[in-house]
Amino acid sequence: MNKIYPGKLKSGDEVRVIAPSRSLSIIGREIQEIANERFSELGLNLTFGKHVKETDEFNSSSIQSRIEDLHEAFSDKNVKAVITVIGGFNSNQLLRYIDWNLIKDNPKIFLGYSDITALNNSIFSKTGLVTYSGPHYSTFGQKLDFDYALEYFKKCLMSDDPFEISASKEWSDDLWFIDQNNRKLVGNPGFLVVNKGNAEGTILGANLCTFNLLQATEYFPNLENSILFLEDDAGSLPHFFDRDLQSVIHLPDFKKVKGLVIGRFQKESKMTNELLIKILKTKKELEDLPIVANIDFGHTDPKTTFPVGGEVKIIAEENKTKIEILKH
Repeated sequence: MNKIYPGKLKSGDEVRVIAPSRSLSIIGREIQEIANERFSELGLNLTFGKHVKETDEFNSSSIQSRIEDLHEAFSDKNVKAVITVIGGFNSNQLLRYIDWNLIKDNPKIFLGYSDITALNNSIFSKTGLVTYSGPHYSTFGQKLDFDYALEYFKKCLMSDDPFEISASKEWSDDLWFIDQNNRKLVGNPGFLVVNKGNAEGTILGANLCTFNLLQATEYFPNLENSILFLEDDAGSLPHFFDRDLQSVIHLPDFKKVKGLVIGRFQKESKMTNELLIKILKTKKELEDLPIVANIDFGHTDPKTTFPVGGEVKIIAEENKTKIEILKH
């Protein structure tokens, strides 16, 4: 497959917000105002899809409405990046209706995480367009402690230079969207090296349970020379994460995977370092793979931005672990 790297953002560019999963209607006014101001400070001009505020009993909208906004965003020559409102549960409903040639012929940045993992990997698999896992439009509405996320947004989407993902000093798993001024930060002990080793390859994955929705479909990406970036949300208790990971390991092409990078777990998941290591060490297929965990991506904050389909190098060694995004 020939990879397509979209152009980087610069001041004055238009960024289109769409809702391929849940609706903008569930996002509070203050959050929207803060997000709008953040993009304005970056010199980026926000526009919104026609149907972003439509909502139904699933806090989403019709497939037709969501596809229309997606296609319109990619066909509009003025739009340089497409960012999703928020995640949810149903973006994989869109896959049969997407005009893949339209996306391939109009490459641009596509950014989101969580449920958007289905679109990130499908777009890359079907078109070769590198997409991005990172903060939603709604994430930009965090009033406090957004510096890390903003730094990596700019490193990944506003520059071509390689960059290293460093551990944040503090992290949070609080309900910031309910009380913006009552943040509860926790000291970050840094990366957890589970298996030592070095690897270089193509980034695939992100939200594990959503990634697994693509298995045995035409939308699942080729695992050859890949490094899987995997995370899961609060509902993924240790035994759920175990079986979901096992499902990936059972894939015929898993032997072509070169390494694992695991995002930080939410507190509600009840995952501990000890449990995670136990889960990973029981799987013989992982014995020769470098594995690094407790990385700043997923459903806690802050979160980095990284390219799905881009190139990464990992060095997993005690006291000198390095995760470097080589091409994005």
